[in-house]
This record gives sequence, structure tokens and C-alpha cells, in this order.
Amino acid sequence: MKIVVPVKRVIDANVKVRLKADGSAVDSDNAKMSMNPFDEIAVEEAIRLKEAGAAGEIVAVSIGSDACQDVLRAALAMGADRALLIRTEAVLEPLAVAKLLREVVAREQPRLVICGKQSTDGDANQAGQMLAGLLGWPQATFASKLDLGTDGATVTREIDGGLEIIAVTLPAVVTTDLRLNSPRYTTLPNIMKAKKKPLDVVALDEFGVDTRPRLTTLGLAEPAARSAGVRVADVAELLAKLKNEAKVI
Repeated sequence: MKIVVPVKRVIDANVKVRLKADGSAVDSDNAKMSMNPFDEIAVEEAIRLKEAGAAGEIVAVSIGSDACQDVLRAALAMGADRALLIRTEAVLEPLAVAKLLREVVAREQPRLVICGKQSTDGDANQAGQMLAGLLGWPQATFASKLDLGTDGATVTREIDGGLEIIAVTLPAVVTTDLRLNSPRYTTLPNIMKAKKKPLDVVALDEFGVDTRPRLTTLGLAEPAARSAGVRVADVAELLAKLKNEAKVI
């Protein structure tokens, strides 16, 4: 069984995000970049399925500039077999990403696509669902447990009320939640081996997909700074402030 895992290059989750002076976009200059944390979980899950004998080949896919090769090499160092970079300098919306991934699926013919439920930059939580819709495949989102069988999978999903267990037939799209697994650390020997694994680079134009944006970002702004707290003399004063100033009761 072949598994396709999309991965995205984002600003590292431990870095404090800064905005450009004009508020037009996030300032990524000189910022540390890494693989999207949810995608890292997806790569780890695919590798565990392969180690358990439930999967054969793992193909990591990224869409972006040549700089995205570093996250693909990271996926290869973790245990992916091959990597594909769809090269473009444009920032793509989830629908465009889903259309490109549909073309990748048509070429690779996987039985399973595992992707992060969302990226930490766009935070849209749409690409996986859109991909399943375009393919006409079953989908299991927010997976915290995945049991793969010959013709289907049982997925435990994180929902507002707790957990939901569903069964899907293959081929299918699964999106990962935080509690699915803990990604492994890559060792130096595996990092060196990853340099010899195949990484194909294909221009976006070769896919013939309409990636024109449907949305326009008008501006970005940082959250307002929290005001200083105040001391109250008694419960009566607290209730008065909550009612008259905060207007929450």
C-alpha cells in the first residue's frame, strides 16, 4: 500500500510571529522555518504503519519554493521513501493546494493520504476535506487513533463532546490531530541517508491547475495588549465591575 503525506514549510512553532510594518503579511525574514507540526505527526503515522507491515511506500509532497526541500529532506530522514516538490513562489489557498494534491494522487495512485488537520500559519483546516471532496474519497478528520486494515480503516476522532470512532473504506483521506502520536527525533545517520533518497522537483505549471486566489488579505493586526489588573475591596465591588465595566453579567 502506498501512502502520500503532504508536508508544509512554516515558521517554527516556538518562534514569536512578527508582522511586517505595513501589516500586509507575517514577516518571515530570518525566521526559523520547520515542518508544520501536524504534518510531522502525519509523517510519523505513515512510518509506523509501514513498520507494522500495513504500508509499503511513503511519498512526501510539498508545494512551494526550493526552500521547501528542507522539510522534504526532514520527512525522508524520518523514514519517507520518496519526496516530490511542486515548485512555485506563490502563496496558495487551500482549494489550490487540494487541486494540486488531487493531481499528485492521480499520478501516484495511493490507497491512503495522511495530512495534518491544519497548518499553523494559515490555520484554515480545509485542504484535507477539500481533497477528499475532489477525489470522492471517504474522509476521517481530527484522527487521534488509526487502525488500518486491508480494505478499510478504523479511526478515532477528536470531537467537541469527546471521541468518535468511525470506519472508512480505502482509498481515503485522514487528517491528524495532536494526540495521534509523538514524532520521532531524526538521527544523524538517517539525515545522511535522506540526502541519497529521491526528491523530484516539478514546476506547478506542469499540472495545469487553476491556482488563482479567491481571497484578498486586506490587513493583519496583532491582538490588543491586555490591560493591567486591579484589586477590588470585596465581592460587591467585583460584581459591580463585572456588570458595569466588563459587561459579562
